[in-house]
Amino acid sequence: MPVNQTYAEFSDTAFVSAYIIYVLALILSLVYYVKQQGIIDARRERARVDELVAAGSVSTSDSDVSDGLVDEDDLSAREDSARKLANMTQSLMWLGVLIHLTSVIMRALSASRFPFGNLYEYILMVTLFAMIGATIILQRPQFRVMWPWILTPMLALLFYGGTELYSDSAPVVPALQSFWFPIHVSSVSIGASIGIVSGIASLLYLLRMWQPKGKEKGFFGAVAKPLPSAKTLDNLAYKTAIWTVPIFGLGVILGAIWAEAAWGRFWGWDPKETVSFITWVLYAGYLHARATAGWRNTNAAWINILALATMIFNLFFINIVVAGLHSYAGLN
Repeated sequence: MPVNQTYAEFSDTAFVSAYIIYVLALILSLVYYVKQQGIIDARRERARVDELVAAGSVSTSDSDVSDGLVDEDDLSAREDSARKLANMTQSLMWLGVLIHLTSVIMRALSASRFPFGNLYEYILMVTLFAMIGATIILQRPQFRVMWPWILTPMLALLFYGGTELYSDSAPVVPALQSFWFPIHVSSVSIGASIGIVSGIASLLYLLRMWQPKGKEKGFFGAVAKPLPSAKTLDNLAYKTAIWTVPIFGLGVILGAIWAEAAWGRFWGWDPKETVSFITWVLYAGYLHARATAGWRNTNAAWINILALATMIFNLFFINIVVAGLHSYAGLN
């Protein structure tokens, strides 16, 4: 079936538009992040002075003390301004997700198939699911400071996918012309996108454990200051991994069923299916370690991060460098 070039061009335009909107959202989220750092410092300084006044160490009329404090009204104004920035970021994210989704739909319509035929389209889908999941999760005000940590790797992934991995819209190769194709790949991509959010949450959890709330020191302390508590980040990583394991595992199982129909065997230790299985085992291992008495949550978090690294390794090195039965998903 011929490719509809109008839809294909519209998809590319929507991709660029979504990318620009995500970049604007990243800029706003960074400004919000910096504002939150200043607000936290001002709040802590006021709390410290109040303790000294209560202990009788200083007087409220002491000019040296009062000169260093931010007025309560000014502080409230700063918080309102920061809150508006957070809301603007959230609105931009929803707009970016809608245009991102439009790019995916137009890509599908241009070739009259599901948009999973090559690595560019796979990255387009994984980042879309990750952005949708993150936008829903980060609706809660306490999580909105995490946007720079989510958007930075997503933008890097989209940039690489849209430049180095870009492929023109075209019909899929015969091996992918199966009803198992959208079912298998969509399950894997949804599970992978949630796993990315979970892995990032575990990274931030370890950063917060290293720089406890209220005891931050140095450069990394300043970076970690606006982040939620370690417990909150750990719970976020755990709850998202609970979704990752069954969905990603379902994708691996469906892939095995498809392999039996296409190649006459459920499992052949192909590089991609092997690394995908290892990734799933690591995510399952993280959940097991996280729920096992006697295991420190920091040790479990390292397993989650290893699972994320394995997924990224599978996405790039296995798809692009290693030859296998899944080579048609890369640049070949």
